[in-house]
Amino acid sequence: MIEILAGTAAGVALGLLSGLLPGIHVNTLAAIMLASLAVLLPLFGPFFLAAALFSALVTHCFIDAVPSTFLGIPDADTALAVLPAHALCMEGRGEEAVRISALGSATGLALAVPLTCILLLVIPHFQSVIDWASGIILVAVIGFLLVQSEAPGWGLLVFCTSGLLGIFTFRYSFLAPPLLGESAVLMPLLSGLFGISMLLYSGKGAIPPQRFSGLDISREGILKGTVLGGAAGLVVGWLPGLSNATANGVLASAVNYTRDRRGYLLATSAANTMNAVVGLAAFFAVGRMRNGVVAALALLEIPPLSFILFSGALAALAAYLLTIRLAGMAHLLEGVDRTWLNRVVMAFVAVVCFLGAGLFGLFLLVMATAVGCIPRLVNIPQVFCMGAIMVPVMFYSFGLGVI
Repeated sequence: MIEILAGTAAGVALGLLSGLLPGIHVNTLAAIMLASLAVLLPLFGPFFLAAALFSALVTHCFIDAVPSTFLGIPDADTALAVLPAHALCMEGRGEEAVRISALGSATGLALAVPLTCILLLVIPHFQSVIDWASGIILVAVIGFLLVQSEAPGWGLLVFCTSGLLGIFTFRYSFLAPPLLGESAVLMPLLSGLFGISMLLYSGKGAIPPQRFSGLDISREGILKGTVLGGAAGLVVGWLPGLSNATANGVLASAVNYTRDRRGYLLATSAANTMNAVVGLAAFFAVGRMRNGVVAALALLEIPPLSFILFSGALAALAAYLLTIRLAGMAHLLEGVDRTWLNRVVMAFVAVVCFLGAGLFGLFLLVMATAVGCIPRLVNIPQVFCMGAIMVPVMFYSFGLGVI
């Protein structure tokens, strides 16, 4: 137990680091840990490392709301959620946006832990059907989004264009340094589609004064966001080839992120933590590895699932308090020139893309930014850029070997 508690504390520190630095995902830390396993395992032991890895993943789910809200840069977990969160920040409600995200992560975890027990008993019996249905589910989602759109032609064009970019990205991901794998190419892809392209149109002037006067979301909104986010996190956490970025796109069909920004923020945050826990359950139940953290866990002599979930719950409590504390420091950004800040953030993202994926990462960043600007130019929702993730997953599900 002492080993697990110490690992939890270390994981919270690692998750705080990865959550606050734009472009640094906890999968990146897992990859580094994998490369250093021969040194770390004798020093710390498998239980410490298992607790540290999962605690870092849970902590990251909470903390990454801070840079996505105030800097407007997504990682693989926050893609579409950046849009309403950053918009609230520009209205002076950044602290509220972060607090709602933290609340969603907490309610998502509270729903995920008991649900995991049911999943372990029931879902493995239907795994083959679930694998077959994943592509059909995504086709239905994008069809619904296009029917609802005011410009379905442009929406389909952006979806297909971003989808081709996604296929190209994963097909040639071997051009990036092999250490970080898929997470390395996701960074420039999603940052271009949903980060840099947004910052180019974000306007000028100083960051407005930040004020907090409570959460403007009803109990019914919290319940709805938790249930919808939990369902989306369950789907992407168990189905093969899906991710939190896919959950953002799925949720956009049920919660309009331009009209109900707070509900969408809460739902996506709940989906992120649900995905983290369900991905762990999928590993214990059917041996599926859904993210870099679980892939690293697979190489360890891991403790029972109950111990890891206990570690995750402790990490969630610490991460929630840290997130609330960081949100309360939003006033420190008041008056900062947005033009200067955007340039610094874009330069930092470009450097991270280069370090993670080399020249191929910079090329992807430029291409993704160009595609991400199209919705702004033709006035359609940014959600159609999720084709970069959804189209490759559809091909994978239908057994088409294009990636």
